[in-house]
Amino acid sequence: MTTLWDTTGTDVVKALAAERRSAGALAFGLALTLVVVVDEKHVSAAESAATTAAAAHPCRLLIVVRRQLDAPTSRLDAEISIGGRLGPGEAVVMRMHGRLGLHAESVVLPLLAPDAPVVTWWHGAPPDRIAYDPLGVFADRRVSDADASPDPVAALRRRAADFAPGDTDLAWTRLTGWRTLIAAAFDSITERPRSITIVGGEADPSVCLLSGWFTDRLDVPVAVAETPRRGPVEVSVHFDDGELALTRQDSHTAVLRRPGRPDRALPLPERGLGDLLAEELRRLDHDAPYADALSAWSGIKGLASRSAIREHIWRDPTADTTDTADTVTSTDTTGPADADATASVSTNPADTGAGASG
Repeated sequence: MTTLWDTTGTDVVKALAAERRSAGALAFGLALTLVVVVDEKHVSAAESAATTAAAAHPCRLLIVVRRQLDAPTSRLDAEISIGGRLGPGEAVVMRMHGRLGLHAESVVLPLLAPDAPVVTWWHGAPPDRIAYDPLGVFADRRVSDADASPDPVAALRRRAADFAPGDTDLAWTRLTGWRTLIAAAFDSITERPRSITIVGGEADPSVCLLSGWFTDRLDVPVAVAETPRRGPVEVSVHFDDGELALTRQDSHTAVLRRPGRPDRALPLPERGLGDLLAEELRRLDHDAPYADALSAWSGIKGLASRSAIREHIWRDPTADTTDTADTVTSTDTTGPADADATASVSTNPADTGAGASG
């Protein structure tokens, strides 16, 4: 491991090259570059999650810690390691003080693995508009977490207003187990449901996206029954002659109840942040089911048809602004919404690509 204090981006590039020469075979087989944006007080949690994800997907891990943007002088401290405490791959932790934090891309861009996709993950609230942050603009995939915001529902609405193909949110990733079990339960059902009830928190972004997924795939009324517990607790699908229900029992299992059949206990584990991030790194293409669910919940049509190309818009994060989701329009950087876009409807929500995708 090499530690550099009050250094420059050029010295970091040279140190990484030296570490790679020393590591030899450990440096080969990089599948992508994972850029993690985090503040100082959450560095430990972000490093732990990124290390778990990097162990499953060989990558160059670049952790950007933005510190003291109002500091009078800029400074860069870096830790470079290969096969060290941050996993078997290549890792660079960069602590940026002062205005350098506003230009983090000047240090990160030369460190990207050549000819490899880039995934940017914000641990915490991402910028109101991803086009404000070059670390998101140059990425092929952008991972946010609305649940980390003070107002998760408002954060999810901002993600809808600012959406471009390649965006995703960990609130959606947390639903993979639910969507997989529900879609599998529909395999033996031919009758169309007449309504759906979700028991969960109305302010929980995962519940919001689950209701959007049902609305998009089945085109039936979806109601949310409020509960103080986090995440979805139960999903009930109502038919003319019965009800299908999936109920979480504990942090590991759920019970599936179907008319005329015995109850079944099914695995539904609550996963850690590292496992959620690792799932998102399995796919580097556009997650169309997420776009459709977000569109159906938010009422903003045509998210999946927007342009995937983002253009950077300079904005000083330290400036006092009143920019909100209401002022973000789809014509600025993400392409116009398609007002004529419609969702296909089938009996099984998995039939239109709503399976366990990231």
